[in-house]
Amino acid sequence: MTENPTLTPPTDDGYLDMDLLRFTTAGSVDDGKSTLIGRLLYDSKNTFDDQMVAVEADSKKRGDEHVNLALLTDGLRAEREQGITIDVAYRYFATPKRKFIIADTPGHIQYTRNMVTGASTANLAIILVDARTGVIEQTCRHAFIANLLRIRHVIVAVNKMDLVDHSEERFNEIQSEFEEFASRLDNIVDMVTIPISALHGDNVVDKSENMPWYDGPTMLYHLESVYIGSDHNHVDARFPVQWVIRPHSDEYHDFRGYAGRVAGGVFKPGDEVTVQPSGFTTKIKTIETNGEQMEEVFAPLSAVITLEDEIDISRGDMIVKANNPPEKGQEIEAMVCWFSENKQLTPRGKYILRHTSKEVKAIVQEIKYKVNINTLHKIEDDTTFGLNEIGRITLRTSAPLLYDSYRRNRNTGSFILIDAQTNETVAAGMIV
Repeated sequence: MTENPTLTPPTDDGYLDMDLLRFTTAGSVDDGKSTLIGRLLYDSKNTFDDQMVAVEADSKKRGDEHVNLALLTDGLRAEREQGITIDVAYRYFATPKRKFIIADTPGHIQYTRNMVTGASTANLAIILVDARTGVIEQTCRHAFIANLLRIRHVIVAVNKMDLVDHSEERFNEIQSEFEEFASRLDNIVDMVTIPISALHGDNVVDKSENMPWYDGPTMLYHLESVYIGSDHNHVDARFPVQWVIRPHSDEYHDFRGYAGRVAGGVFKPGDEVTVQPSGFTTKIKTIETNGEQMEEVFAPLSAVITLEDEIDISRGDMIVKANNPPEKGQEIEAMVCWFSENKQLTPRGKYILRHTSKEVKAIVQEIKYKVNINTLHKIEDDTTFGLNEIGRITLRTSAPLLYDSYRRNRNTGSFILIDAQTNETVAAGMIV
């Protein structure tokens, strides 16, 4: 395999410490999402030579006029044949300034669940708009889902500017339309609109010579520089316990550590903490990551915490700061997206609920409403959910959950519902 020499990342500690940005793409069918990601990878020199040889060969076989960069990301045979994205394609690349994970999600309405899955961990969303058609219902749907999933940074990429003669007037029209709709959303705090041509590379990695009237950043520059440090909740200290470490060896005979991933806040040795749900209070003795003693850990780092007192702690318990506990309760109100093709969500439906590292039984107490995600209107007279539908429900759990609202903390405010008979994940939920 011949490798592009600029692709290989440096092996020093500086690379390991580089910031990671997760972003997702969304747009209607044929808006050019996969072409955009292909262009981003190609122009930032994150492709292999043999990949490009294969893509060029496939493009000729298909009779494409240009090298079809969408083939770099559309991996399924059905995707290549139909020219649409069906599954969520994850891609990794890096520049000297930042590391990236891309979730290239499908735009078609029948794959809403795939978009929700791909966007659930994203810091930023790129919403593509075709310059010829402008803001349409699917554009509004993608913006609503990004807002629902608390994606705070959005790039509105007005694509195919070459097909509207690189018109500044047309770009301004689309920007105004989208901003008018986005004003009704409450989680998007940082929005940038960029005129691009993914096919020709205008304003993707390099500045466009065809649009001298645009004085904003290129897409890659914005991806490299957008600040995401405040996206994690560093106020509410939350440490869901995933595993209790008891080596039972002579060397570590008395060791008892609690492994997990920090879901929020900052923990330091000496901090006074409370173990929920028991309510016992103690202090942190040590914090380790990769065998090294740490002075502090914060979200989203994984760590092993030891405590000064021996307390009965098991998987599903949560270590929190004594002065700032999470909500605790068995009645949960949430927005859910329904994933199942085979079953509907109905009142009194029974499921297994997984929240952080805890698993409980749950029953649907009430279906409050469904949301028409194209118009944002509430539908209150329909009490069943089908595939890809989104709405608000109330659940009762068999044991108390330790949670925050999704708006406050995405980690402790989210859950999934599982069908106990088939083990199918049937819904994703966000606590309100």
